[in-house]
Amino acid sequence: MEVILLQDMEKLGIRGQIVTVADGYGRNYLLPKKLAVAATAQNRKWIEQQRIRFLKQSAKEKAEAEDLARLLADVSVSFTRRAGEQGTLFGSVTAMDIAEGLHAQGYNIDRRKIHVDPPIKLLGEYDVTIKLHREVTAKIKVKVEGEIEAAAKE
Repeated sequence: MEVILLQDMEKLGIRGQIVTVADGYGRNYLLPKKLAVAATAQNRKWIEQQRIRFLKQSAKEKAEAEDLARLLADVSVSFTRRAGEQGTLFGSVTAMDIAEGLHAQGYNIDRRKIHVDPPIKLLGEYDVTIKLHREVTAKIKVKVEGEIEAAAKE
């Protein structure tokens, strides 16, 4: 089934692109969620008319993402977690934790844009990548301290 994407989809394509997908994926996911429209002749004409608007919108989104990346360059997020003797955490620091930490500092970033690979399961400092746009990424510092260390500093 051929569809025209109305939004950028990771690993599938960019807005305005005509892609071939499985029938079920198109009918049951992309079309009902209005992420794409069927690639009919009428929709192909419409998308050609909208291409300039899509390019302007994409350029604006990229500029905003670059501004946000500059702001995030100096940001660090700290967490205090329980850890074992060797510094191994009981659990891990997830993308959701980092998103909440950023939200507390006034940055609204979706957890799905935060890439924590491999998972943070040890005490220490880490560089975490945030994909703000398909061409723009930012790195932030994430510091994980043990509860005992945090109490000793106070």
